[in-house]
Amino acid sequence: MRTQRIWLLILAAVAIAAPLAAQDTNPASGHITGTVTDVNGDTLSGATVTLQGPGLKDPSKIMSDDNGFFEFKQLVPGNYRVIITAQGFGDWTSPDLVLNSGQYLILTDSKLHIAEVTTTVSVVNTPEEVATEQVKVEETQRVLGIIPNFYVVYDPNPAPLTTKLKFHLALKTSTDVVTVLGVAALASMNQAGNTPNYVQGAKGYGERFGAAAADGLSDIMIGGAILPSLLHQDPRYYYQGTGTNKSRAFHALSSPFLCRGDNGRLQPNYSSIGGDLGSSALSNLYYPASNRGAGLVFQNFFLSTSERMLSDLIQEFVLSRVTPRQKVKN
Repeated sequence: MRTQRIWLLILAAVAIAAPLAAQDTNPASGHITGTVTDVNGDTLSGATVTLQGPGLKDPSKIMSDDNGFFEFKQLVPGNYRVIITAQGFGDWTSPDLVLNSGQYLILTDSKLHIAEVTTTVSVVNTPEEVATEQVKVEETQRVLGIIPNFYVVYDPNPAPLTTKLKFHLALKTSTDVVTVLGVAALASMNQAGNTPNYVQGAKGYGERFGAAAADGLSDIMIGGAILPSLLHQDPRYYYQGTGTNKSRAFHALSSPFLCRGDNGRLQPNYSSIGGDLGSSALSNLYYPASNRGAGLVFQNFFLSTSERMLSDLIQEFVLSRVTPRQKVKN
């Protein structure tokens, strides 16, 4: 999970800086974005999304991507309307949308109903089936539609993960192409900082890439799958989203130390602490001799835990705004 946290920290900076950069080009521009789903919460790709409003010679049309995501950029302030059509579904029209200068407006509730006069009943009988559907939704969560954000839960009362789902989510995150690119980027930063103390050149970069990959894989497998399965704990971050800023900040900063068990109750987060400590200890097997020892193990442990606290804080206040998401209906 260390690589994912690095990505989230970088993306948070991008999420904050991107609107400022856009304002340099056009201070008045705004964005309208959303995710097209059906009434069961399943995303719809290939839907035609039409935008009507001021400053548009003709209505602007785009298609929703494989995750149902769409975005209209560089819009002048004013009143807009979004119309969504898809084969086999009735049209959906938004209410009048007031877009302010520089606003990043996220549409919600753009759900298409089946056009035919039929009744669709989705029956989920077991908690395992509910959890499986929830994980499928979580696997569509990407910051700005790019960076995987699979380990955050927006449903306040999700079904507990099975051991199979905990390992599935860990492997899905570890093998995602963006995660691999994150490992490569982290190895490049370590190469520039000459840490760990491998040689320079291609050989050193390969060793740093391998070390970064091993760090991330051991962290997510121990703290996100093995220990949560043995201790019956949920490795995901539970987004609060309500209450005072103080309570939300406390919730985020305490998440590395408190978690929900599979029984839904709060308990000490032995999985997260054990994952960071275990990953730091395992680095003694492949780090150079000058980077080994108990002192460096605890240094890496405290660094990983601090990164997790900062990542959860950004998750609570920043990334939720730029992560298109949908809900599961039981």
